[in-house]
Parts: sequence; C-alpha cells; structure tokens
Amino acid sequence: MEARKAAMIGGVVAGIVTTAAMWAGRKSGVLGKTLDRDSVDWIDKNTGARAVIGDTGTSLVEFGNHLAASAAFGAAYAELRERAPAMSPIALGTLYGTGLYGVNIAGIAPLLGITEGEIEAGPRKASERWALHVLQAVVTAVVAERLTRERRD
Repeated sequence: MEARKAAMIGGVVAGIVTTAAMWAGRKSGVLGKTLDRDSVDWIDKNTGARAVIGDTGTSLVEFGNHLAASAAFGAAYAELRERAPAMSPIALGTLYGTGLYGVNIAGIAPLLGITEGEIEAGPRKASERWALHVLQAVVTAVVAERLTRERRD
C-alpha cells in the first residue's frame, strides 16, 4: 500500500484505539477527565450542541473530528517517515507523538480554550495527555509500517 494512505489508515485505527483507551481509563479511574471530554465541553460551549443533539451526539461530533485529525496526522507521519526510514517505527512514533502533544496540546489547545494549559492541568493530567499522544502516534506508525511492509513482501 502507498505510504501516505497506509499512514492515514494507521491514524484512523490509532484514533479508535486512543478513544477506547480514554474511555476505559475514565471508567476504570486510571485516567481523570480526558481530552475528548474537554473537546466535547468546548464544542458545546461554542455551539450549544448538547441542547440540540445531546451529550452522545456531541461526543459523536468530537469523535468524527478526532478521526479526521488522526488521519491528517497520519499523512504527516508518512512525510516524517520518508525522512527517517532507518528509525524504528516505535521510536519515530514516540518522537512524533511527543511533538504532536507539544504543538497541539501544550500550544494550540489552551489558546483556543479547549484546555486550561498544561501547567494549570498539573503533572498527572499533562502526563496522561502526553502518553495518549504517544500511544496515538505509535499505533499510527506500527499500522502504517505493517501496511507498507505487506506491499514490499
């Protein structure tokens, strides 16, 4: 499979995996309020979505947005992979996930009002957000690698 398409599929798979991880983490008490819930609150605050489509509908809007972003970040991962072909997908995914966290969560999300900012969030919440971004990028990388390897084999 072509590398960019494989990485976009990997991104969508990773979006599903991280959503499941956030849900399970919240339900088990391992994680606190996760970024997807912050995003649902932000969507509602800016659109009044819960009054129109309820919490479940607003959550589905957020999930769709998350999957689209995951596919886009997957496409960007493919570009990065071209520049570092010898690096392990797990190592490159970890670096990429850390970069995504830094730009999107530590940088952009507080400016948009989606999150309170990582210093205000505290080390536990910031660590959870970072770890989920690493999980996202590593799953993207591993799935993309697998899909592109099948073509070469």
